[in-house]
Amino acid sequence: MAVASVTPTPLLKDELDIVIPTIRNLDFLEMWRPFFQPYHLIIVQDGDPSKTINVPEGFDYELYNRNDINRILGPKASCISFKDSACRCFGYMVSKKKYIYTIDDDCFVAKDPSGKDINALEQHIKNLLCPSTPHFFNTLYDPYREGADFVRGYPFSMREGAATAVSHGLWLNIPDYDAPTQLVKPRERNTRYVDAVMTIPKGTLFPMCGMNLAFDRELIGPAMYFGLMGDGQPIGRYDDMWAGWCIKVICDHLGLGVKTGLPYIWHSKASNPFVNLKKEYKGIYWQEEIIPFFQSATLPKDCTSVQQCYLELSKQVKEKLSTIDPYFTKLADAMVTWIEAWDELNPTGEGLAKPSILNGPGK
Repeated sequence: MAVASVTPTPLLKDELDIVIPTIRNLDFLEMWRPFFQPYHLIIVQDGDPSKTINVPEGFDYELYNRNDINRILGPKASCISFKDSACRCFGYMVSKKKYIYTIDDDCFVAKDPSGKDINALEQHIKNLLCPSTPHFFNTLYDPYREGADFVRGYPFSMREGAATAVSHGLWLNIPDYDAPTQLVKPRERNTRYVDAVMTIPKGTLFPMCGMNLAFDRELIGPAMYFGLMGDGQPIGRYDDMWAGWCIKVICDHLGLGVKTGLPYIWHSKASNPFVNLKKEYKGIYWQEEIIPFFQSATLPKDCTSVQQCYLELSKQVKEKLSTIDPYFTKLADAMVTWIEAWDELNPTGEGLAKPSILNGPGK
């Protein structure tokens, strides 16, 4: 007697949104259909709002353009970057799900060494649903993974680990390089698949890339602000870096974990290094002062929520980084505006109910 095959329910089907920033038709979704179709998509259209973005049939999505952002946030829309992939963080704000996965539209399905398609979303979910070990490094990578455990000498009192707030995935093919490195190594490709996930230790910063990233929105969402970049700003391509530095300081303070490693996606095309250099060059100088600032940043014990931590960080940015350039005063103010807008759309005490201000996007 034939047994009917039962398709397993996708992990966190009703608890996760996929956020995609774009300026073009989303044909790349066809490749991701087997993995993304069961989930809800939030598409944030950058650039000209009158341009029509085509989405393949069969996907459940909402699409927001600049007119929608202005309508929903009013004057607070000033904190959302324009003509920069940082606009994606508007999607984080309007989502009402517990988890977010964000991916760029030039990222395709990668294959593992056996030739099998990698379900990046499933691996991110596994990363987020099991603990991290930020307080003591396990030399055998992720000790919670099947076939691994805590090594000899790992304190038993620390083996419960910490809640995982962020899962940072990697890329095959085009590496995530800055413009000077791109120019020096124009043909370099990442072909090395490392089958490992590790927790970034407490007190250690990392360069966060937003093109293959998942996070627990309830644990760290209000700090996932990709800064004020792009059109009208003196810097670009540091949006995800800025968010990464902020979230790591806050995760360390709140005792949360950040993982990096699997899953891999296939990064299909390198952006123009000369265009990138124009966007990045101030950041390349500024980061030499910004990173020591974040390395030494401490938050008071009475900062117990992500919002409180983020507002405190914005004060310190204004006090200590504004001497580098007036831009940092503007950025610190935008950080405050971001939190105000987040709290307006996500009032506490109402669970995940959608506030009335959100009447849905324009189509």
